Amino acid sequence: MYCYAPEVTHAEWAGWRIPKAKMNIAGRLCLELPNVKGIIGIGTVTDPYQPVESELELTLQCLRALKERDFRIHMHTKSNLILRDIDLLSEMEGTVGITVTGIEERESKMTEPGAPMPSRRLEAISKLADVGINVYALVGPVLSHLEGRESAFVDAIARTGVKLIYIDSLNSRPLLSERLARMRFRGSPSAERRIKELSEAAGVEVRPVFR
Repeated sequence: MYCYAPEVTHAEWAGWRIPKAKMNIAGRLCLELPNVKGIIGIGTVTDPYQPVESELELTLQCLRALKERDFRIHMHTKSNLILRDIDLLSEMEGTVGITVTGIEERESKMTEPGAPMPSRRLEAISKLADVGINVYALVGPVLSHLEGRESAFVDAIARTGVKLIYIDSLNSRPLLSERLARMRFRGSPSAERRIKELSEAAGVEVRPVFR
């Protein structure tokens, strides 16, 4: 799989897929919020909608705490579990980003094991957009499996009704590069350029993740 987080947080790859829930996170958040200003980022390193969230509802508790205090949020996820909280999110100020790195299930299972299939993420984007939530698609990292499939990929995103795509190049790190090489994937500047061209032609704004 590809993931920046293990090397960013200096964690072991072997145990990375085992979630470690912070059961007191909502309480700690409430204690810290009186001293916090600005936009609250959710899912900046790891996904706030891990599968276990459907049982523990820790992200839901945090969202309720933030809504009660009128905080603006910027949330990022790969999971359609976010739709569970769509009513709450529609009442909050902020932005939601959902990562879509392809539309083929085979590649998704290889590069993003455990994450919902692309079709479910696209459906989530569509439903969030339908209720007026400020949502964008994050296409990143752009990998070589998209080469030759850029048109179908952009069409699938554009059909959700999303008006903004953030696009991100592969930021290679030693262990990550090694894992991708074993799967015969690499970053693809050519696919990145083509996705940008096709998206803009379809009326979807494209921005780089890092300006």
